[in-house]
Amino acid sequence: MKKRTIITLIALCAAIIVPLSCKKNFLTQTNTFQSTAGATFQKSQDVVALVNSIYDGYQNSDLLKKSIWYYANFTSHDWYNDGGDIAWNNYTISPTFAALYVFWSNAYIDIIRANSALEIIATAKANGVVTPALGDRLLGEAYFLRGMSYYYLAGSFGGVPLELVASSTGLTPRSTQDQVFSQVVSDMKQAENLLQSKTTLPPAELGRATKGAAYGYEGAAQMWLKNYTAALAAFNNPELTNNYHLLPNFIDVHEFDHQNNDESLFEIQFDIQGSQSWDGGWQNGGEVAWIDDFSWPHEISGFGYDYGNPGLEYSYQTGDTRKLATIIGPGDPNISPGIIAKWGGIKGYAVVQAGFASGHKENSSQAYPSFAGDDGKIINTCGALRQPWYGDDLTRSGYYCSKKWRDPNLTGANGNSAIFGSQNQVLLRYAEILLSRAECKIHTGDIPGALADIKLVRDRAFGGTAPAVMQDGLTYDGKPTTPITDPMQMVLSEYRHELTGEYSLFYNLRRAGPGVAAAFIHANYGTDNTLTPKPYPYGPTADGNLHGVWFTSLPTGHDILPIPQQAIGLNPNLKQNPGY
Repeated sequence: MKKRTIITLIALCAAIIVPLSCKKNFLTQTNTFQSTAGATFQKSQDVVALVNSIYDGYQNSDLLKKSIWYYANFTSHDWYNDGGDIAWNNYTISPTFAALYVFWSNAYIDIIRANSALEIIATAKANGVVTPALGDRLLGEAYFLRGMSYYYLAGSFGGVPLELVASSTGLTPRSTQDQVFSQVVSDMKQAENLLQSKTTLPPAELGRATKGAAYGYEGAAQMWLKNYTAALAAFNNPELTNNYHLLPNFIDVHEFDHQNNDESLFEIQFDIQGSQSWDGGWQNGGEVAWIDDFSWPHEISGFGYDYGNPGLEYSYQTGDTRKLATIIGPGDPNISPGIIAKWGGIKGYAVVQAGFASGHKENSSQAYPSFAGDDGKIINTCGALRQPWYGDDLTRSGYYCSKKWRDPNLTGANGNSAIFGSQNQVLLRYAEILLSRAECKIHTGDIPGALADIKLVRDRAFGGTAPAVMQDGLTYDGKPTTPITDPMQMVLSEYRHELTGEYSLFYNLRRAGPGVAAAFIHANYGTDNTLTPKPYPYGPTADGNLHGVWFTSLPTGHDILPIPQQAIGLNPNLKQNPGY
């Protein structure tokens, strides 16, 4: 007989004893395990610990990086993976890919924890264990976190099982995608009525879900349901429009010293505490992550598993300050104020200095040492034009995500202190709200309003006033582009240039409608039905190769992920998505 996933209160309590350690103290827990709900939840801090445990499911690199981030970015062809996960880029990700099951199982653990919390908090309120105000806030957090889990599950896999009670057997069939997003709307509406406003949340609780975050996710879920008027109502709520705003400078959005800023609606909190080893760093008091370091060049970090498509850099319009704050390649400096202050730029890292001093060459066929710039001095750019940083196997493109190169505490090269960083991961921010609102206005016929919202985002991107004509800089192969005049294509272009390298781009492309993502990728990269290398404007490199950039069309049905095979093995009522 197949193993059933049976969630009980005892299993729940056992799960929440795992101590957490995050950027904010509210997520730090102690062992509160007892064998019954009545014995466990007799003090308010026990109930708080239960809700804190729900947040823990997202402090997981496999979930955030290898599932949500990979899906949001690799499928767009703007970013690539080096190694075994290259299947993302040719749309052949397997149902047995381990990180997908981590995503699936962690999400459902969180959902069951939230279901249990909703019952336990109600009892705790009735018995006076928690005050009405605290009880309401905790209920709001449980609804929010359950809704957010379903948001990413449905966005990634389509329809999934709706588990809404704690006593689940784990054998529920899949609901439709629309049914799941309807549940997200319901949960977020509950959360909106119960959560605290950003303006009243105590500083010690910074990082918790707020009313504004709930309105943001509700609006996004309404868009998946094509309820654009309802989405506009959520996006226009004063909790959003009064309490969040664009930071003046785009570079600051992802800066290490600007975490939990006024543009951020919700971000996963991390911090360096406790163990930092591979086997003890997760969920054992050392909530740190290798999420960002994977995106650094191999020459600096020893990884370079994620790298950029040079076509993305070429596509930024002249004067757009987002370009170097998003992607850098040969001859480009890292412009992060934090990296410059700590290291003086790329030249300050010990691995760079040692490599330059030794005249280190990555490959004998390349004319210049890896750590010498085009001027022959110690390099202060992400590779040189005459010798890009292609990594140890010469398979990367030489371009990397500078949004992920912001933690000045990471030292570079392999080693625990180099791997694990404490950068928060921003899941939703106000610029995305403005662009989503613009898309809603297009659908409801308010083109002037949509263009005004787009202009807000673009004006910040250009440091004051954006060019009146929106136009990509160059095509992926260095050819001139034509002005973008269609309002919907304007929104899609801004989604890309504002949000690529974060956690939402491909979700937004798929949400826009059937075939939109495939058409957008084809328009930007000339994709066809073969896995084909494309030349850069620089032409073939010194070793005669085209490095790291391959294109294929998005196959029908592969805009969503396969249901993890392990989940199907545990629940025979699950049916695999077509084409997998």
